[in-house]
Amino acid sequence: KRSAYFIQQNRGKQSLCLDMKKPAAVELIKQLIPKFDVMVENFAPGIIASMGLDYKTVSAINPRIIMCSISALGQTGPLAHDPGFDFIGQAYAGITSLIGEEEGPPYMPMVAIGDVSTGVHAMGSIACALLYREKTGEGQYIDISLLDSYFHCQTVGVELYSASGGKHELKRSGLHHPLLAPAGIFKGRKWHIIILAGFDQHWPRICDAIGRPELASDPRYANAASRGRHRDEIIKLIEDWLMSMPDDQESIDALRARRVPVAPVLSVSEAMNHPHLIERGTVRTINDRILGEFQIPGFPLRFSKFPDELELDAPFLGEHNEVVLTKYLGYSHDDVARLTADGVLHGAHH
Repeated sequence: KRSAYFIQQNRGKQSLCLDMKKPAAVELIKQLIPKFDVMVENFAPGIIASMGLDYKTVSAINPRIIMCSISALGQTGPLAHDPGFDFIGQAYAGITSLIGEEEGPPYMPMVAIGDVSTGVHAMGSIACALLYREKTGEGQYIDISLLDSYFHCQTVGVELYSASGGKHELKRSGLHHPLLAPAGIFKGRKWHIIILAGFDQHWPRICDAIGRPELASDPRYANAASRGRHRDEIIKLIEDWLMSMPDDQESIDALRARRVPVAPVLSVSEAMNHPHLIERGTVRTINDRILGEFQIPGFPLRFSKFPDELELDAPFLGEHNEVVLTKYLGYSHDDVARLTADGVLHGAHH
């Protein structure tokens, strides 16, 4: 089976498909280990060791290899062996508790932020380990967890609670920031609009935009703390102005012209069709061998020495069995056929 999700996550890869319950498959991996710089595994903690492919074994075969284990909750600790997915790590990290209305239950966002963040953390740590190896000649083991990556996203909450001796704890606050104003999601004539203008330099600009320049010197709104105390008044001022405008785009244009941070809250389809995302290649159109043409998120990194768009194709499972084993281990066509007949190798029919 082949899905758009599989294609998005696996472009540019070669697929060697093994039945890891077969001892011969494990031996194949051991033969490949000396040929590679990095080994990444995503099994539950303890599984890779039960196969005989723990870091001690792997590094004995190739002392220069970087081995990275990615798991939900980490390789150690009381929760290490619990099953987990993105939202499990999110909940344990205190992130879910911050999403939703102030007086209501927490909400679950429909985007796997932790899955992506954990992969990016893994990529960064592998790059650092490779640089270390270039300087020392030594490989190493990396333990990356979804929970740790999510907790690292706590840019304010942890230190706020700790440094205040527990007096201040960040909590969910619905549409608007709990301390800064104006900073939140405002209702326009048709759209929802996010405005982040809680800092002192932005306040006179937004006062000018809404036609109330005198509010810039009003003592009630003199600084961030006082504006936070009068948050509800400020929300009403801005939403009244938004409703008085001919349309929401004109409101956004007025704020942008004064360099007030503002954006429409776009749906997925609206974001896909936004000219800025299209021009930068943030939205990319690809052509798959089975599903045909469709759009995916483009590569978010821009390298000056790399092509803007590599022509990457997603593999079928086991598509490169023979290519990999021939190139790296010198296996013959008959060797690959025998391993396939024995159930060690698998390949999808397409």
